[in-house]
Amino acid sequence: MKVSPASFDGQSIRRVYDEATETWWFSVIDVVQVLTESKSAKRYWSDLKRKLAQEAGSGQPYEEIVQLKLTATDGKQRETDCAKAATLLRIVQSIPSPKAEPIKLWLAKVGYERMQELADPALSLNRARDTWQQHGRSDKWIAQRMTGQETRNKLTDYWREHDIKAGQEFAVLTNIIHQEWTGLSVKDHKSAKGLGSHNLRDHMTEAELIFTALAELSTRQIAETSDATGLGENKTAAKAGGGIAKQARRQLENQTGKSVVSGENYLAPVATKKSLHRPLKK
Repeated sequence: MKVSPASFDGQSIRRVYDEATETWWFSVIDVVQVLTESKSAKRYWSDLKRKLAQEAGSGQPYEEIVQLKLTATDGKQRETDCAKAATLLRIVQSIPSPKAEPIKLWLAKVGYERMQELADPALSLNRARDTWQQHGRSDKWIAQRMTGQETRNKLTDYWREHDIKAGQEFAVLTNIIHQEWTGLSVKDHKSAKGLGSHNLRDHMTEAELIFTALAELSTRQIAETSDATGLGENKTAAKAGGGIAKQARRQLENQTGKSVVSGENYLAPVATKKSLHRPLKK
């Protein structure tokens, strides 16, 4: 997932973009804070969630609320209730606030910006390039990251056109490819890098980006050759595509004696002796 805080009326609203499901997830507490200006937005949301759950007759008022690790004000990663824009709109309706209508328009604008990026991918790429440059990525790394994203986009376009549902099925196939070439699930690879809600690809080494692109390129071409349609047939293509990258990875590792799959990341160093992760050397 890609962390990308947004601002409403001068106040920060934490959000993350899940590329696998193509979904924005927003911090519910941040939105509640904006609406209520409460000194304890967390308590307000806890009480409101309990009330909504009682009205719904279930433990969770809405299905589309998940807990994601977001950076808190103290700099630590903490699990936070997050929701999609549609669910947030329903929550907003439950909170009396003069800011209710403005924030509804803001949420709609976020969705519109994403629609613009889908219609003109260059907008998304330009924003991404600017963000990576601000975080000190090299031009070489950025070029590889963008090349890999183009390869990824062509694969997901194929999936959409062959009865694969965006969201959960995309995530399933992505994990198969990743598990096959790295030997790790996406979740385990993120854990090895010490990542929370961050986008794994934004913290890959140049080699990891290249092998990921090889795996996804191979998957698409294999799927196209057999006209793979539906989840079952595309699972087979995903495993085969990941397998090609795995063979190439092993050959390189045998020659260099170094592991391609890395636990390194681009997170800012933590001022503690227990910190194991350091920014990658440029």
